[in-house]
Amino acid sequence: MKRVVNTLCFMCSVRCPIQVEVENNQVLRIRGNPHVPAMNGGICPKAAAAIAGLNDNQRVRFPLIRTGERGSGQWKRVSWTEALDYTADRCKDIFDKYGAKSSIYCERANLMSDISKSFQKAIGSPNHFTHDTVCKGSINTACRSIIGYTDGQINADWTNAKHVVLYGRNVFESIEIKAMNSFISALENGTKLTYIDPRVTITAAKATDYKMIRPGGDLALNYALMHVIIEEKLYDAQYVRRWVEGFEELCSFVIPYTPQWAEKETGILAEEIVSLAREVSKVKPAVVFHYGYRGSHHPTETYFRRSILILNALMGSIESKGGLFIKKGLKDAGYKAGLKTFSSQKFPEMEDTRRFDGCGQDKFPIADPAHGVGFMLPHAILNEDPYPIKVLFAFRYDPLLSNPDYNTNLKALKKLDLIVASDVNFGGTTALADVVLPESFFLERSDPLQMGSSLKPAINRRTACVGPRFDTKPMWWIVKQLADRLGAGHYFPYETAEDIWNYQLTDLDIKIEDFDETGFVSLSDKAIWWDRNDGIKFKTPSAKIEVLSNLMESHGIPSLPPYEALDEKPGAFRLMCGRCVAHTNVMTQNNLYLNHLVPENRLWINDRRAKELGITNNDRILVESKAGKGEMCAYVTDMIHPEAAFMLHGFGHVEVDSKRSYGKGASDALFQERLHDKIGGSPALDHSWITVTKI
Repeated sequence: MKRVVNTLCFMCSVRCPIQVEVENNQVLRIRGNPHVPAMNGGICPKAAAAIAGLNDNQRVRFPLIRTGERGSGQWKRVSWTEALDYTADRCKDIFDKYGAKSSIYCERANLMSDISKSFQKAIGSPNHFTHDTVCKGSINTACRSIIGYTDGQINADWTNAKHVVLYGRNVFESIEIKAMNSFISALENGTKLTYIDPRVTITAAKATDYKMIRPGGDLALNYALMHVIIEEKLYDAQYVRRWVEGFEELCSFVIPYTPQWAEKETGILAEEIVSLAREVSKVKPAVVFHYGYRGSHHPTETYFRRSILILNALMGSIESKGGLFIKKGLKDAGYKAGLKTFSSQKFPEMEDTRRFDGCGQDKFPIADPAHGVGFMLPHAILNEDPYPIKVLFAFRYDPLLSNPDYNTNLKALKKLDLIVASDVNFGGTTALADVVLPESFFLERSDPLQMGSSLKPAINRRTACVGPRFDTKPMWWIVKQLADRLGAGHYFPYETAEDIWNYQLTDLDIKIEDFDETGFVSLSDKAIWWDRNDGIKFKTPSAKIEVLSNLMESHGIPSLPPYEALDEKPGAFRLMCGRCVAHTNVMTQNNLYLNHLVPENRLWINDRRAKELGITNNDRILVESKAGKGEMCAYVTDMIHPEAAFMLHGFGHVEVDSKRSYGKGASDALFQERLHDKIGGSPALDHSWITVTKI
């Protein structure tokens, strides 16, 4: 008998609402949840490929203990009891000698993160970080320094925006279905899109105006835009007077950063910069200068992302229709409490609260400990700073291929005494593990409820659509089993997903069955906007938008430091990385369908530069940097800036169990140096220089 299940996708971190059609324990079809109008029934290629992922016999199918050298692919299949007992016994031995602080738990931020953080607190370790820190930690820091909210607590009103400015935010390939359906409708109704990127992307092709900027020139462009907006008094004066702290200092700061100055740094003509400033100002406050998603490009990342938010402040567009909005939650919708969390329990005091990464402490005082600074993982392991790290719980996250400098990452991981990996697929780090605890695919498992904060907040539920294909378990079960064996099981008072849901709903008059019809519970029928004249609840110390940031200045970090010119390296290329619509980071390259769509990456290089090097399209090339070298194929095109080279992130897999993706393309981590933003902690993934030689 056919049935439909309304749930959440997890082929990427967006978690779109989907409807799954099931018959005889088989998934027949996946489409956008019809109860969510903005989905329009649509899904992306990754969601369509979930059926292939579900039935893939190259998945991690049962618990494994390593029998050969790390990375050899030599495993022993074991029972769950043996795998969990082995893991717990090894942990106890190590913790007896080095303490629980010698363990680090890393994960891709997900619906399980509250339970993950609770696990580390329960066993007595301060060390937890998420993929967010490698992806967008500096955006998080920038947002908190200016408005007091994280980037995850704000969004763009795509539907009502009149002019959107995107900086390499390739929204039509890094797809969020609901938002992009709304944005496409807006574009069809006259909204303008200015897209700024050294590379011509799908989003650039849909733009009203595309500007091919020098790689790394975005901060200079923004300072020049501010110069024009302030000099010509194009800003929203009433909004700035009411909400912006430090405007006078900003006026003085941008005086030297003229459009003529910026032309040399950006390659964009001065008159085009002036024109853009005037154009966006005409439709303020319905303007979005988008703050970005991946914010890990250059060492000045925090300042670049701050500059974007300052431009929004000048337009009066923060908490304005057609601009940016602060997401609203349960209390904004009239509820007295939120979802109950496991991490809010009282845990034992830790013997040592110093974090491995110094996040929120000495090394990165204003970075967000909720996500940590994953860039510091290899340093902490290799240098035993601030103490020896011996155990890594790598759950749904692959630091080997996600952090820059592959060779240093590999050296660090091989030094560990114990790697415990839990994932759906084999990845670089999973292949190095001592024990693998396989997680069920998202279509096979139910997860904790998601608080969907937005203009119209809702609580969303992921629920199992079919039974497990192999001997796999949900992550919340795995964590509880480990906690039980380590004497901390009482912090996880559940046996089933329903127990978790009931725990989360403890303080709310909402029942599990309320989710059955649509997959979510709507908390407000109307969009919740705060009064932009006197009702915006900024979470900064001044309760305003802080151009001069209390958070930064109180830690000796300048809010508006002088601009530092871009360095140059004749004969080299500035390496950029990014995504395509067919893949999610390092997770999907071995998926049957997605591997067929995009089986490997190539290096984009400018056609004029390629001609000088004697390179033609699809030639085999050697790519070298200070971090490493590797081979791949060239993609010769005029659609990239001459100073830049580009490659898709996520390829170069060499784990023997991933047969489709094995040896295809190259890993960008192989060429990326260990460069980072010293304020927000994000790696500078687009800042390394490479040289290219025809083979």
